[in-house]
Amino acid sequence: MDEDSRIAAVDEVPTDSTFLFRVRDLDGDEEREAILLRIVDGEDERDAYERSESSEPASGEERSDDPRDDAGEIACWLNYCQHFTHIKLDKGSGAPMRDGEVVCANHGAYFEGDSGLCTYGPCEGAYLEGVEVEVREGAVYLTDADYDFVGVGPGEEDDLDLSSKSNYEF
Repeated sequence: MDEDSRIAAVDEVPTDSTFLFRVRDLDGDEEREAILLRIVDGEDERDAYERSESSEPASGEERSDDPRDDAGEIACWLNYCQHFTHIKLDKGSGAPMRDGEVVCANHGAYFEGDSGLCTYGPCEGAYLEGVEVEVREGAVYLTDADYDFVGVGPGEEDDLDLSSKSNYEF
């Protein structure tokens, strides 16, 4: 694991919001945004952090290639609502979360933090697109072969207004 793929320390990823970063798509060389979520599931936050410090699976467990399983409580998704995929979940200050679900502030859609499944809203049944990450020695690393890590925070703003308002002028 090289330091160029280090996204953040686990304790920098909030439990009540998201952590925003940028990746470059290796196929199209397009820069995209992704979000990290820290799933605590009611356990003490310190216990979750201590569990995340080891990248080795617990005795009897096998490592999964699923991007949500590597860390136990870190999930990573591309930062786009599945209702209208040009709408960002995290607009630069953290996406709202409620009971472990990411909320699209534009459409009111709810996405399970650990599976990416939309449980409520206009895209119910759709899934967020996962990005593979791994936790090692208390840090989160990008391990997805389709992306290179670019940096922390939002990308450059487009000239488009991506808010969810009517396109009609009255």
